[in-house]
Amino acid sequence: MDWKDGAEVLYLIQPVRVKLGAPRGTLTFNAEEAELQLPLPLQADPQQIKDRVQGWLQNEAKRLFGERLAIYAEKLGVNYRAYVLSSAATRWGNCSSDGKIRLNWRLIHFPLSIIDYVVAHELAHLREMNHSPRFWQTVESIFPEFREARQTLKSHPPELLPTTL
Repeated sequence: MDWKDGAEVLYLIQPVRVKLGAPRGTLTFNAEEAELQLPLPLQADPQQIKDRVQGWLQNEAKRLFGERLAIYAEKLGVNYRAYVLSSAATRWGNCSSDGKIRLNWRLIHFPLSIIDYVVAHELAHLREMNHSPRFWQTVESIFPEFREARQTLKSHPPELLPTTL
């Protein structure tokens, strides 16, 4: 990735253009124009640009994943103890027996339906800590189209994504 003014990153499967020199000196996302305005000078170091963009993507992931967890936890009638973002190289998500959920922040590059599948999958583990037929029935009860989403993720495993965008 060439980190400069005009670079593009995927956010919820849509390309977003990075624009340096944000007019108000604050990071701003303009959804209508699919533009992320950064308060950095045009000659900013590529590492600075990358760090700001990745920070924004991770903040968006934290916010959005929290919203989706609340929706699907209510649908399933379960409570999770906490959730954190992960940068796992080989997993999209994880649920521990004590109710902690880890979600790979790089899911933010995918459409919302894929994020919802991973969220539903991990929450279903609060009922079934395995991948038995009952587990998949639980997933299906709150996310009926899980098979398509699962197949999409199988063809895009985390290890195929760059570890640093």
